[in-house]
Amino acid sequence: MKNCDQLVHAKWIITAESNQQPLENHALAIQNGKILEILPSSKARLEYSAKSQSEYNSHAIMPGFVNTHTHLPMNWFRGFADDLALMNWLNNYIWPAERQWVSYEFVKDASLFAMAEMIRGGTTCFNDMYFFPEPMGEATAIAHMRGHISIHIIDFPTAWGTGPDDYFAKGLEFLDQYKNNEYVTVTMAPHAIYTVSEKYLLRAKEIAEKNNLQINMHIQETADEVNQSIAQTGLRPLKRLQNIGLVSPRLIAVHMTQLNDEDYEIIQTQKPNIVHCPESNMKLASGTCQVEKLRKMGINVALGTDGAASNNDLDMIGEMRTAALLAKLATSNPEALKAYEAIQMATINGARALGIDKITGSLLAGKSADFIAVDLSEIETQPLYHPESQIVYAASRNQVTDVWIMGKQVMKNRVLLTLDEKALKEKAKLWKEKISGHQDVLSSTS
Repeated sequence: MKNCDQLVHAKWIITAESNQQPLENHALAIQNGKILEILPSSKARLEYSAKSQSEYNSHAIMPGFVNTHTHLPMNWFRGFADDLALMNWLNNYIWPAERQWVSYEFVKDASLFAMAEMIRGGTTCFNDMYFFPEPMGEATAIAHMRGHISIHIIDFPTAWGTGPDDYFAKGLEFLDQYKNNEYVTVTMAPHAIYTVSEKYLLRAKEIAEKNNLQINMHIQETADEVNQSIAQTGLRPLKRLQNIGLVSPRLIAVHMTQLNDEDYEIIQTQKPNIVHCPESNMKLASGTCQVEKLRKMGINVALGTDGAASNNDLDMIGEMRTAALLAKLATSNPEALKAYEAIQMATINGARALGIDKITGSLLAGKSADFIAVDLSEIETQPLYHPESQIVYAASRNQVTDVWIMGKQVMKNRVLLTLDEKALKEKAKLWKEKISGHQDVLSSTS
């Protein structure tokens, strides 16, 4: 008989591997934080001696979600400034508020709070773009999550530093500190082409290539961004980035709602990863990423929530549903972005964009045991014919009952095991009281 640390039995196992049907009455055998084998439960009981066994007879076990675009500390600005156009929202509300409030403490507290929300919704890995990476790295270890945390570059001063030279210096210190870290992978993140000059884009590219970092960037999020670029340079943003060698499989291009034939030609040739953030794009009326066209071109398209200040949640189940429905509406094709394809966008495609698809993102022998249990016995998901469809089109994030990351259980029966929910709620209350006075000032002067 073989030994393992855990046997996790489930009614269904959704692997997120290509077109594989859910496995019924199967089990995960886990050893040292990795999946040893996926096999029928009846066989697992005969072949394995496990230190612990758990039964999920009404659940689907599936990979944890990979939220491929976040701004975690912006959780403290959830609901702070809604129903506004992007540049008005940034210039008159978010950036002034950040200048006043963002600090080491702000980022750590808000990151822990955001990680609690993500775990409760089944996210096991995130890819973030924000200032003060150090406290976010500390929070990631406390929560026991996988975090891709950026060296964030923008041309103007912020609470984190005096400008790009300062950000690069601090970012390289962070990179040195977190090399080979169990929880944190460092990325490069120039904010956008309208906030980072070419000199610093080239420097970001050089550092990323030297250190094998993925590059995150907001690109062609709105028509205004594209029109401004054309007015200033005669070129669209993606073309400008191509001209300096920034468009490649290393690039994680976020949003990409404004694409024309020239853009598609660049994308098809250079094969960047694209992150679709449908709810944020809809809320800010930014536009629609043409996911189906990109997928048919063989482009890897992942899924992200964006920040809770512009979404207003970190709910990947909700994001999958929105992405699937929006794809059908945008193409007038009800067969566009099927349920299992939406699940892949939220799992293995995100891992692929981050360069960790050999480690996580799907359930496969040899991969990390990053998985979740979704209870499908609720009224809202009955009767049940196809578990994948019920998860995408009917389930809520509250039906995620249990979460494991690297084989460690971080939520059990909706109770967080690495974070203190009561203390986090108290922190949220305190920060709201601090920030609300600033909101009143903004409202009176806008």
